[in-house]
Amino acid sequence: MSVFARLVEQLASLLQPLCHASAAAAAIVLFTALVRLLVHPLSRAAARGRRAQAALRPRLAELRTRHGKDPERLREAVAKLHAQEKVSPFAGLLPSLLQLPAFFLLYHLFSSTTIGGGSNGLLAHDLFGAPLGDRWADALGTAGAFGSAGLVYLVLFAVVAAVATVNYRTTKRTAAENPVMTQENAVPGLNAVGKVMPFMSFLTLVTVAVVPLAAALYVVTSTAWSAAERALL
Repeated sequence: MSVFARLVEQLASLLQPLCHASAAAAAIVLFTALVRLLVHPLSRAAARGRRAQAALRPRLAELRTRHGKDPERLREAVAKLHAQEKVSPFAGLLPSLLQLPAFFLLYHLFSSTTIGGGSNGLLAHDLFGAPLGDRWADALGTAGAFGSAGLVYLVLFAVVAAVATVNYRTTKRTAAENPVMTQENAVPGLNAVGKVMPFMSFLTLVTVAVVPLAAALYVVTSTAWSAAERALL
């Protein structure tokens, strides 16, 4: 934690001439971008996996027609096809999983009052009057939804809602194009997952509301990066 705190402080010092009082917040955004750059090769691999999955749709539809009345045999046939073509339906999860340690580091760093036996100086930083260690509930209790801190959260919510809407439409379109996820005789469980997945992006709004502002900045930056990256890839 002490090493990570020093890293954030050094990034903030580098950004101080440009960002002034918001240097620590800018350092978190920069840190998030660095993390996303590190996992970008895996994101490219996940994009290739999605394209490969799309190429398999005609064969998956054929398997569904052939084994639609035998769910167990359908599952086995789909798994065999994925193995033969070296396509994993879960390839897109790896980039997200590898980001979790960075998120939890930020969460704990800005939730702790002490680091290495001393006071946590990072808690003194803010973004336009919103302390990086506070949560939305703190902003509401201090000056309400339209106070300086409350307005920061309203902007973050607006960004997340916009990105979630784009992701919702993209996921709905993908599900509509994938007959395995939409037909009644699909692989058991996938139909329910296909209905829920488009709404998962909106859970980010809940995350932003309940975690410290520093962790919320990580989530918002990473979510926006994911949407742009997916569109480009």
